[in-house]
Amino acid sequence: MSDQWTDRIVGDRMTVDQQFTDRVTNSQFSRQQWGLVMTAVEFDIEHPEDEERARLVADTSNLPSIMPELDAVEQAGPMGAAGGPGNPGSGDSSGLLGGLKDALGFGGGDQRPDANSEVDPERLEAAEQLAQEYAAELQAQLEDGGKWNEVRTAASSTDQ
Repeated sequence: MSDQWTDRIVGDRMTVDQQFTDRVTNSQFSRQQWGLVMTAVEFDIEHPEDEERARLVADTSNLPSIMPELDAVEQAGPMGAAGGPGNPGSGDSSGLLGGLKDALGFGGGDQRPDANSEVDPERLEAAEQLAQEYAAELQAQLEDGGKWNEVRTAASSTDQ
């Protein structure tokens, strides 16, 4: 029930996704990589009870677990095939689906040569910064659309 306020902003997120395309294009991340980053980001409202201090923020604490998969997503190509070339759906851990399984701890990560990859701190910081920019853009969208106080109040009532 604590995510009820997030249900109210789905349409606004779709709008911001479209507006944010240029930022992603001009970043070091492909659209597929950014999509994976966003699966690991959750949004929270800091100080929702205080109209002056309330702020939408991106919780990026899950990003380190998916960062090694960014290269795998890019190597999988635009279709993000689950299997190897010419063998879609094979049981190996390549491609987008295998990468997601491994990142979440469900796949056979030991089969992947990059399963134990170190997280590049600069790349992690870039992902965190872009996610925070997205959160600021989303808050601005909510404010411009007259929904911010409604969402903030809903978040405040779920925090208690």
